[in-house]
Amino acid sequence: MLKNKYLKQWSCIVSEHLPHLSIPQAIGLATWSFGMVMTKSSSLTQVSRFIGAVNEEKPNTVRQRLKEWYQSGKAKKGEKRSTLEVSSCFAPLLMWVISLLPIDLERIALAMDATTIGNKFVVLSINVLLAGCGIPIAWSIVKANEPGSWKPYWQKLLRQIKEAVPNGWTVIVPADRGLYAPWLYQVIVEAGWHPFLRINQQGLVKISSHGQWQPLDALVSAPGQSWSGQVVCFKTNPLACTWLARWDSGYQEPWLVLTDLSPQRADALWYGLRPSTDCVYRDLKSDGWQWQNTRLLDPQRAERLWLAMAVATLWMVMLGGEAENQFPEPNLS
Repeated sequence: MLKNKYLKQWSCIVSEHLPHLSIPQAIGLATWSFGMVMTKSSSLTQVSRFIGAVNEEKPNTVRQRLKEWYQSGKAKKGEKRSTLEVSSCFAPLLMWVISLLPIDLERIALAMDATTIGNKFVVLSINVLLAGCGIPIAWSIVKANEPGSWKPYWQKLLRQIKEAVPNGWTVIVPADRGLYAPWLYQVIVEAGWHPFLRINQQGLVKISSHGQWQPLDALVSAPGQSWSGQVVCFKTNPLACTWLARWDSGYQEPWLVLTDLSPQRADALWYGLRPSTDCVYRDLKSDGWQWQNTRLLDPQRAERLWLAMAVATLWMVMLGGEAENQFPEPNLS
């Protein structure tokens, strides 16, 4: 039973936007995210103590309830045991974020990125770039150094959120150099979205199908230069695309970005949105929920706790706006 009125209000908001969750699941998610925001920590002990104090409960009672929330159904007590399916929350999370945007915006940036949690996990996440930060809306967590390709994880994540974006919206998908792959470019295009994938300077490019191959760094070779146009990129696994190159003063190297948008519709500066996703990792780790100190070892449990951190991050962004529907528009024009 929730006695604290603010926790109760937040639980109602969480349940409204994630209506498929059972009442215990929604209350657990609201309690975790509420406690994280108030304590600036994802520590089970700290959150349990805080919730116990504000909700007039014994900390150990809260601790057991919060611990069971991220466990699998088999590990829980009682007859009506169920496992929270985190992926079922991805599309509703994205729809929640979209509901906060100006109704005439009709465009959004979804960044793909990977981050490590010590030597325990690698988190593959898709983050909405909004208000100068990234809000996780879909993720998979795998054990660090686990063999195998990340391709199936990324493909599944993109499928799970595709239907949440309204028809007709412009969606750009930035990703840093370490994630570029021909299949990733194609999967994003097939979703009806626009890849904005940064690549390394190594490789060859030709400006026309009958042109000569030349090094990728030949067209933009010094600070202050920029270039955009349709090209065939890479002699091995060639890709016909738009190539955006920009080298601003003060930077050690240029941005080289591949997209399917025409040169007239795209700007390399849009890639400047992607570093906003680095902010979310700082918020989830050292600057915010301190998740780098997690003792969890099971990836599935970690994914459930990541859901609470995602909702906590979303709430912080909501609180940071002048009103829930007043956010700075992503600069895509």
